[in-house]
Amino acid sequence: MNQWNIRFQDEDYVYGSEPNVFLADIQIKLQLSGDTLAIAEGEGRNAVFLAEQGMKVTAWDYAESGLSKTKKLADSRGVTVSTELVDLNDVNWEKEKWDQLVCIFGHFPTELRKKTLQGVKETIKAGGYFVTEVYSVYQIPYTSGGPKDLDFLYKPEEFLQVFSDWRIIHFFMGEVTRHEGKLHNGLSHVIQFVGQKH
Repeated sequence: MNQWNIRFQDEDYVYGSEPNVFLADIQIKLQLSGDTLAIAEGEGRNAVFLAEQGMKVTAWDYAESGLSKTKKLADSRGVTVSTELVDLNDVNWEKEKWDQLVCIFGHFPTELRKKTLQGVKETIKAGGYFVTEVYSVYQIPYTSGGPKDLDFLYKPEEFLQVFSDWRIIHFFMGEVTRHEGKLHNGLSHVIQFVGQKH
């Protein structure tokens, strides 16, 4: 059983049940709509929020316990989220499938991260968006959460190189304060990226 499956078996929502603050702010700004994919979605707080905004949302994670909590949260809020048990190592990304893709604190080893970012670039439709907030390589000394292995943390150039031919709507690297459940708390060092495919 993988560590995330174990982590999400707790009755509590370990990252809370409210959406990521950055994602909620971007939704106010962009009014995203349509077919939305949330990857490494954990317990579903962001997918459920997006469904509440009227989007048709699919959540991918590779922890069954997280997906079952996603369903439970969606039911409690009166919305529908499709859930799929997905290991990102095995994905064949469909070209131009999604209106937007969201990845909030989805952390993977470097090779898988590169493959995933390329997949994201291909699978978003022309005019669609990629929205992400993740921990940067500078997060290690902070005590607010996230991986303690540099291999799982993001460098700014990863986004700027992969999406260099996109319209970059928002790019930020620096400190923010996050209070998300038990495991994301306090001052954090993050990268935020919003890009629109031409």
